[in-house]
Parts: sequence; structure tokens; C-alpha cells
Amino acid sequence: MLLKLTGSSCSGKTTLAYAAAARIGKIAVHDFDELGVPEGADRHWRHRMTEKWVRRALEFQDRGIDLLLSGQSPLGEMLAAPSAPLLDGIAVCLVDVADPVRRARLAERDPGRWDAQAIDAYLGWAEWHRKHALDPSHGPDVIIDGSWPEMAWRRWTGWNAGDPRWRTHLLDTTDRPVPESVDLAEQWIIEQRDALQAGQLPLRHGWA
Repeated sequence: MLLKLTGSSCSGKTTLAYAAAARIGKIAVHDFDELGVPEGADRHWRHRMTEKWVRRALEFQDRGIDLLLSGQSPLGEMLAAPSAPLLDGIAVCLVDVADPVRRARLAERDPGRWDAQAIDAYLGWAEWHRKHALDPSHGPDVIIDGSWPEMAWRRWTGWNAGDPRWRTHLLDTTDRPVPESVDLAEQWIIEQRDALQAGQLPLRHGWA
């Protein structure tokens, strides 16, 4: 299955992914951007890369291994990737943090790199993630407009907030020690695997 830790920058996604995966067997962990991010990367690029990672997950799946992927692609993009229905299961967790903490982390990670407008954009993207996680009808144009033509948005654009398949778990790292957040990430992974094995995972094979 494909397990995705998503969210805006500086919430702790990659840190949690590698730390949690180190405790678990039969799981590969990768970061969405590890293959390189080109100058001027846009939605079109992110969507094509999302499909590429879904295909990597299918390769792991054939070997009996799950893929834990950290990156900024939200649930709607994962479900719209052309090959997504071929996965045995999909589960998404939004790793979030309060805006003042994200602002401080951005300044510490890349001193002087981001101006106020760029930081506000990261905060706006984080707010959109929160609302998208709860309701598929919230601002779908943010990810659909200018998208890669191969994306199958129709799979979920008719869903409502009450659809059991529209489920993103929230892990808020604000004021939480890293070891505690890692524990929660590990617990979430185990729960998703158990749900898949029990036939109770909402996004198991056949969801589309």
C-alpha cells in the first residue's frame, strides 16, 4: 500500500517518515523531492511526479513492501493519479503545525531565503491543506487548474465531506516532542496496515 505524509513545508513530514519507518518492517521510505525539483516546478510537474511515485509504490507492492512517502501532494492529487486504483490501499496523513511555528521554522531552515510574501504563501498552502483534508469541495481549483491532463479528478470531485473514502488523518506537531510525534506516526502506519488486512481501509483496492 501507499502511505502518504502530506502538508506544507516545515511541519516535520520527512523527519517523522524516516524515524517511524525505521521501527517497522517491510516498508520503504522516500521523500517526494529526492529525485530533484526543477526550476519553476509547478502543478503540472507535481502531478507527473505523483504518478511516478504511485508507480514506484506499485513496484514495491509487487515485492510485498509498503511505501511511506513524504511530500506536499494532498489526498485529491493522490486519488487522481492515473495508476492510483491499482494500489492495494492508500492512506494519507496531514502532518501540520501552527502557523507561528511554521513561520519560525522556515526562517531557521533557510535564513534570508524567503520574503514575507513567500512565507505567507506557505501559510496559505497549509490552511488550504487543512480544509481540503476535511472537505473535497473546498477549493479544488487550487490543484485542478493548470493540471497534468492525465489526472482523473472525476474520481472524487463528486464526493462530499461525509464520504468515508475522503479521509485524511491529522497529526499536529505543535508543542509536541519529536519522539512523541514519531510514536503517533508509527501508530498511524500500523493502524492503516491493520485496517487493510481486515478489509476495513476505506481506500482499499476497488475504491474507484
